[in-house]
Amino acid sequence: MLHRTIHLFRKGLRLHDNPTLLAALESSEVVYPVYILDRKFMTSMMRIGALRWHFLLQSLEDLQRNLCQLGSCLLVIQGEYESVLRDHVQKWKITQVTLDAEMEPFYKEMEANVRRLGEELGFEVLSLVGHSLYDTKRILDLNGGTPPLTYKRFLHVLSLLGDPEVPVRNLTAEDFQSLQQSTELRSVFSRRCRPPDPGLAECYRVPLPVDLKIPLESLSPWRGGETEGLQRLEQHLTDQGWVASFTKPRTIPNSLLPSTTGLSPYFSMGCLSVRAFFYRLSNIYAQAKHHSLPPVSLQGQLLWREFFYTVASATPNFTKMAGNPICLQISWYEDAERLHKWKMAQTGFPWIDAIMTQLRQEGWIHHLARHAVACFLTRGDLWISWEEGMKVFEELLLDADYSINAGNWMWLSASAFFHHYTRIFCPVRFGKRTDPEGQYIRKYLPVLKNFPSKYIYEPWTASEEEQKQAGCIIGQDYPFPMVNHKEASDHNLQLMKQVREEQYRTAQLTRDDTDDPMEMKVKRDQSEENVSKGKVARMTEQTEIPSGITHWEPKNGKRGEPGAS
Repeated sequence: MLHRTIHLFRKGLRLHDNPTLLAALESSEVVYPVYILDRKFMTSMMRIGALRWHFLLQSLEDLQRNLCQLGSCLLVIQGEYESVLRDHVQKWKITQVTLDAEMEPFYKEMEANVRRLGEELGFEVLSLVGHSLYDTKRILDLNGGTPPLTYKRFLHVLSLLGDPEVPVRNLTAEDFQSLQQSTELRSVFSRRCRPPDPGLAECYRVPLPVDLKIPLESLSPWRGGETEGLQRLEQHLTDQGWVASFTKPRTIPNSLLPSTTGLSPYFSMGCLSVRAFFYRLSNIYAQAKHHSLPPVSLQGQLLWREFFYTVASATPNFTKMAGNPICLQISWYEDAERLHKWKMAQTGFPWIDAIMTQLRQEGWIHHLARHAVACFLTRGDLWISWEEGMKVFEELLLDADYSINAGNWMWLSASAFFHHYTRIFCPVRFGKRTDPEGQYIRKYLPVLKNFPSKYIYEPWTASEEEQKQAGCIIGQDYPFPMVNHKEASDHNLQLMKQVREEQYRTAQLTRDDTDDPMEMKVKRDQSEENVSKGKVARMTEQTEIPSGITHWEPKNGKRGEPGAS
């Protein structure tokens, strides 16, 4: 029997490599593509700032256009999730609901509620993995039911599991065609099913920002949607030499244009398929004589994402310190005033404040810039909880992701995963190494733009006369540094040392038993015969894997660590 199906979009806002939507079309006589805009749910479970709201609405508009081109439409229904679903299941005589399987606790609970509603109202529920490379349950099973807590162990499990499933075929207009043939013919062409009635699209259109009372702030350079994401992807993949030699730590944190791919917002919202990207990279690697390898390669970045997804899926209270079994329990300072200064780019350190300004204006910052401001807030200078920084990033980042955001904040605060806690970012010298003229600071902090380069990172060291000439008096037009970095970092280092000594067993949970990972080098001299063809199994043999690596006043930027793309 062919179903009458509601396909629920949550993430996965795309038509390419969408296995759940394809399964819905192949099993149904009619499919209603639905996005339930439950603002109460979204604001209670996620912190979404104005820029991310704009990105989401743009992604929905793009999905609507792409569905229309195939003869269907997207129905955006506002209201409480369960009541909306209950009403429309009955109204449209639905026999099946399909949705992507997700790993966040709130999405798991939502799926459980949909299944309970299905039992009550008599419809089937189908969920398939589409947002990650692997089904995290399979990784957990292969690891004895627990998550692998180090990247090295994680890659070993993947080597047993094999390659990710290949992307499913692209959808076509034929998949949405209405057939008027007999039932016998329809069973032969069961991949074709009817779209919703055209009139529904107008009733359930994508709302405008003004409809949701979202501030019309300056829009981010990143425009949401599958179409934009695919265009950016193709632009990057045309330079196959850049792709093959990409080494994440060698990218520049304060370049005025992204020196990484800038695709992370599209992966986070599901506008791009991570599996499609993985296999496109494999094809390029197969044709390259030499290429970079995980953890610093582009595929390595996808595997870091997968690592955090896997650990988060089976770790209680992953986004919190309390009750989190892998996280050090630290008595962080509670200082609302200092937290506010950090968030609002008023620390008095131009490099830190420029980063936080870019974050607020554009919704994206380079992964090393994220490292710098995270270290400053937590173990470096202010000794404020990583949870507070995670909340700010969740609100402001376009690529905010439950697992990656929390995992990186634990990493950067040395609460888990990262163990070279004596390496602390200098809020002056770190940025100066890659941008000695301070062009990045001049762009995002125009109040400082007239300072000579020798003062741009430390304007408080300029004389009063030089400050007047620059048109910026420190303490009036721009704040003095809120802390003495040397004194604060030395003090915090002793606090962290004491914590790690007292909680040695917890600290060891996420530590790899390998050589010093800071000495890790990308192996570039593999013979052509042994060059990886994108096979995960081979990655563990050819790469020295770090348990956690970050930068500390880098001279060349040759270390590897996780981060946003």
